[in-house]
Formats: sequence, C-alpha cells, structure tokens
Amino acid sequence: MIKFGPSGNCESFYAEGYSHTEESAAFVKKRGLDCFEYSFGRGVRMSEDKAISIGEAFTKEDVEISAHAPYFINFANPDDEMAAKSYGYVLDSAKMLKLMGGKRVVFHPAAQGKAKREEAVALTEDRLKILRDYIYLNNMQDMMFCPETMGKIAQIGTVEEVTRFCKVDPIYTPCVDFGHINAREQGSLVTVEDYKSRLEYMIAELGFERMKHFHVHFSKIMYSAKGEIKHLTFADEVYGPNFEPLAVALKELGLEPYLVSESAGMQAEEAEIMKKIYQSL
Repeated sequence: MIKFGPSGNCESFYAEGYSHTEESAAFVKKRGLDCFEYSFGRGVRMSEDKAISIGEAFTKEDVEISAHAPYFINFANPDDEMAAKSYGYVLDSAKMLKLMGGKRVVFHPAAQGKAKREEAVALTEDRLKILRDYIYLNNMQDMMFCPETMGKIAQIGTVEEVTRFCKVDPIYTPCVDFGHINAREQGSLVTVEDYKSRLEYMIAELGFERMKHFHVHFSKIMYSAKGEIKHLTFADEVYGPNFEPLAVALKELGLEPYLVSESAGMQAEEAEIMKKIYQSL
C-alpha cells in the first residue's frame, strides 16, 4: 500500500508541546498518516536504547519508520579515506534504523567536485559496489538503501544516475525527490506526462517490482540556475512542482511508494493534503 508521512517533526509538533521522537508516532497516526522519516542529517548520534525506545513507539502505533543518512556522504570524494567515512555513515544509519524497526535508508550519493561528471559518476558507482559488499557482510541485505535524486546541478543524482546506481544490486531502491528534479531541471515537472516519463524510464530500466514500492520525497522547492535553493510549502505559487499530476501518474502506473513530505515546517500537514488528494482520485 502507498504510505504518506512527514520527514522529521513539523512546527506544529513542537507548538503542541511535544519534544521526543517517540511522541512522533502517535502525532503522525492521529493525523491519519502511515510513515515517518527520521533524519541523521548531522550525524548518527543515538544510543541503541534510544533507537529501541523509538522503535517500540512506532510499532505500537503501526507507523513505518525510515531514516535519512548524514548529509555529508560523498561517494565521489577523491580521497579514499574520506570516502570510507561515507560507508560508515550509511551502515551506522542502517544499524540504528534496524533497531527502530525500519527498513529504508535514504542517502545523498555524491558531489561532482572538480572531477569530470562521468568520472565522478563512475567513482560513485564503484564505491556503491563496495558499500553493497559491506551491507551483505553486515547481514543488512533485508533492508532497502535508497540513493536520492539531487536538486543542485553540482550534485550527483539525476534520474538517470540514480537509476544507474540502483542497477548495482537489488538492495538499492531509488529515492525520487520530485522537488529536486524540478529544481535541477528548472521547472520541468508540470503535467501528468512529465511525471510519467521519468517513472516509465525507471520502470523500464529497473523493472516494475523494483519500482512499485520506491521511495519518494516531495515538496515545492525554490531554485536558481544552479538548482535547489530552499524548501517551500504548498502555499507558494511561483515554484513547483504540484502534487496532483504526480498522484494521477502514480495511480495510472500502479505504483505504491513510501511518500515523504519535506515541506518547510509543515511536513505533517502537507503529507495529509497529499494523502487526501491521492484518495480523492
């Protein structure tokens, strides 16, 4: 089944007096939502006891939990020692998420840096093969590792690049951030066909079963010629993308992703809006 939920805690969560991630489970469930993405964006700083406590709260509410690995992952780093840290960031995120009862780890693949594009992409692909080996060695192959489409031109993570990375092994499932795609492609996502063309490409390359329950990030995003600037809310009328055409595309293609709202400060509220739009079709 398709799932909707927020990335992290929105402003209203704190405004209502909540403060602990364990409380997020009931907060999300109360709003009729199905999932939640925990961010290790600034590093994996969590005790095993805390992870287990969070997992118990989410299991009790029957809300699925995923995790976003640290933002500073870069598998195209020319320095092997620095790149080695990226393996640790992904594996540490997965270890904690497993204790929380979750299965999906989202990560940013890489930054181009001073390398030529193809060199950076090829190096990222090679490093993801090494990460795959570590994942199997750590007996984590029952989890899903989701390289994300990225919003800045200087980042590695076009639709084609993420698809290529996912061909490395079935443990990799795309995280398609439609706000990022729209930002890096300067407002390319407008119609149902705009969404379907990207999704049909990925289905053709990876197969329907790999894509059926893929991972989605969605929000409107401000952008410049260099791509993503900042996340917005649905109230914005200047930048896209809009969710309605995506909802239609998902229905028509029979896809049932795990759909995470990354709207600025209103993640839970706008996850609710998306779920209602989808259910109204």
